[in-house]
Amino acid sequence: LQLFGLLPGCELTASTKSYTFQVDEEDDSDHILALSVVCLSDGAKDECNVVEVIGRNHENQEIAVPVANLKLSCQPLLSLDNFKLQPPVTFRLAAGSGPVHLSGWHRIMHREDASFEVDDDLSDEDEEDLPPIVPAKK
Repeated sequence: LQLFGLLPGCELTASTKSYTFQVDEEDDSDHILALSVVCLSDGAKDECNVVEVIGRNHENQEIAVPVANLKLSCQPLLSLDNFKLQPPVTFRLAAGSGPVHLSGWHRIMHREDASFEVDDDLSDEDEEDLPPIVPAKK
């Protein structure tokens, strides 16, 4: 069973520089957070607004990665094409005063409902039916 929801309204400003999206540690579901668009909101100044994503790498060490550098006069909006993240994740306004609005979606996949089938119909005999590989003609 998969559930989809929108990222709750998230706006980074000079007074609210970060937002953390986390899930209950006891939840055994798989969660994916996808960031779709980062854009400057009404009242933004013409300054560089750098948004970072803070998460954990494969060694469970905290890592911060800049994902957007927005400026009202040249790039007020950036599409991140559903940049996928695994919670917990923090969005931080590393430079600028915003306001910067972030939008995306959240997918929940319950592990007990997750099942997949392995195709056992494949056998070594099927591989023999394939034609041999022939070198290309020069």
